[in-house]
Amino acid sequence: MEKKQKNRIESDSMGEVSVPEWAYWGAQTQRAIHNFQFSDKRIPEPMIRALAYIKKHAAYCNARFGLVDDKLAKTIARVCDEILAGNWDRHFPIDVFQTGSGTSWNMNINEVIANRGNEILGSPKGTRNPIHPNDHVNRGQSSNDVIPTAVHIANRIELPRLHDALEELAKMFSVKEKEYTSCMKLGRTHLQDAVPMTFGQELSAFRTQIEKVDIHIQSCYSRLEELAIGGTAVGTGINTHPQFRYEVAKGIANETDIPFRSADNLFEVIAMRDAQVALMGALNTLAGTLMKIVNDLRLLASGPRAALGEVILPSLQPGSSIMPGKVNPVIPEAIIQAAAYVHGKVLSVTIAGQQGPLQLNMMHPLIAYETLTSIDLLTRVCHSLAKNCVKDLKADEQRMKYWIDWSLALVTPLALKIGYDKAAQLAYSAYKQKKHIKEILKKETNFTDREIEDILNPEHMIDKK
Repeated sequence: MEKKQKNRIESDSMGEVSVPEWAYWGAQTQRAIHNFQFSDKRIPEPMIRALAYIKKHAAYCNARFGLVDDKLAKTIARVCDEILAGNWDRHFPIDVFQTGSGTSWNMNINEVIANRGNEILGSPKGTRNPIHPNDHVNRGQSSNDVIPTAVHIANRIELPRLHDALEELAKMFSVKEKEYTSCMKLGRTHLQDAVPMTFGQELSAFRTQIEKVDIHIQSCYSRLEELAIGGTAVGTGINTHPQFRYEVAKGIANETDIPFRSADNLFEVIAMRDAQVALMGALNTLAGTLMKIVNDLRLLASGPRAALGEVILPSLQPGSSIMPGKVNPVIPEAIIQAAAYVHGKVLSVTIAGQQGPLQLNMMHPLIAYETLTSIDLLTRVCHSLAKNCVKDLKADEQRMKYWIDWSLALVTPLALKIGYDKAAQLAYSAYKQKKHIKEILKKETNFTDREIEDILNPEHMIDKK
């Protein structure tokens, strides 16, 4: 027989609420659970940690200012450290789709800290004494400044993980670039034959793309380091100590070793989410970059016999339930889907950034979720591309030479010697007769064999810098 869950009764300004006995959350969280049952999406873990940093250093500051008893402040900080260690993640159950200010998330952590703190101090959960979720944990704060602050902190703390992944991917491309620095292949434009290049040069473009988008993302750091805390409801700082904003930012900066600071304009950083829109713009660029690169890799690996077949990607799993021996470019295809998913998230945040009527953006939970899940997904994608695809990709140099030999683009240097029109005529003749351009030059020009070999040498057609 199923054991019946035990509940306790908690109360808030609206009255009594039944809460599971085991839960550290309280009445307002329970109301939010009941009201917002739309999805399986919950607060991202980096947001929980960011909120814990805020509550911890807010408590320390309030104690220094004589606004919260020192013993209570130390207990609040102790619980925050437990949250930072990941001890109470299951006590944050509220749907992402909720009130736009994120008040429910703010009250969730206020209640968890208060109930756990009171338990440490010998009082039962639900007593709101001696630690009160509003009067002590939320002292000098509003959801309107806490949630934007947490979004900035969480975004900024998570981004170095993405930087490391991008650095790993760029280095992997660099290794392959050097390995194939002399490997000649055909270039292609408009999906048509173009002049020769080296495979190393082709890979160098991928490396540079990754390096540049990494710089683009890092340019978002400074703006994310501006914190809204201390602005309270609309940016005026009502109900808080005038030094609170600076001291909390300083405390968080010292603990995280990231130069967080109080925003120059608290009204802007509460009402606007432009920093997140800009961040998603950079992540959008990365998603597009990744899609370009992996599409190129799977095109180069196409076939392997009835298409280009110039690149051999690692064989990771069978590619067909009906065709024996078929192997698909699974990592590129997975990344294409992930990139498309991020593009959609970019649109969500773009729309959310517009929803800041007057003094408050009202889509903070969605913005937090979309930015953090995008950072995490792209981080994992970049690690996988480096480790499971680029690291062991190989060039089929024989196949590359085959396509060069068949290419009509080899006549390009010939235009300098006999003119564009005559060179084009010879290229068309080779195409129509299905012959190598070398055969046509021997037949229809007065060049010696040595001159033809020199003119059509693909190594003479590349920039060797």
